[in-house]
Amino acid sequence: RHIMHSLCLGGIMPHRPGLLVLDVGTGGGFPGIPLAIAFPNIHFTLVDSIGKKIKVVQAIVDALGLTNVTALHARAESVQGPFDVVVTRAVASAATLRSWVRHGWSKNPNAAIYALKGGDLHEELSGIKAKLFPISDVLSGEFYETKYVVRIPAK
Repeated sequence: RHIMHSLCLGGIMPHRPGLLVLDVGTGGGFPGIPLAIAFPNIHFTLVDSIGKKIKVVQAIVDALGLTNVTALHARAESVQGPFDVVVTRAVASAATLRSWVRHGWSKNPNAAIYALKGGDLHEELSGIKAKLFPISDVLSGEFYETKYVVRIPAK
């Protein structure tokens, strides 16, 4: 379930070779690892503030032989960038995410956050220029009925 959920981002986010993607709050490697497998020509930096989680992620990356992934034990707001795309899954509100990554964007005019979110997002996204993509359009099942990919422009 988490793998398919993560891969939904790949159908919406840009996937041009050479893009730099930051996965904020990767936890066990979601959504970054499934995306890195699907898009080997994109570099993914997976960041989490909990060292034990990053050690597990690094072990998975090593076991899979992924050369397009960097696992980083850090807080999102300390990552310098540059990055073209930020991905995340159930980490923080849209406003908080924007504040954490505001200093690291590349010069890419299409830079954006692609967040996997669920539930009623009206209040959270109030005043933010965001576009919602219902996951239920591509995946069936009760779990996906209230899940979205939310695209939030960098600027």
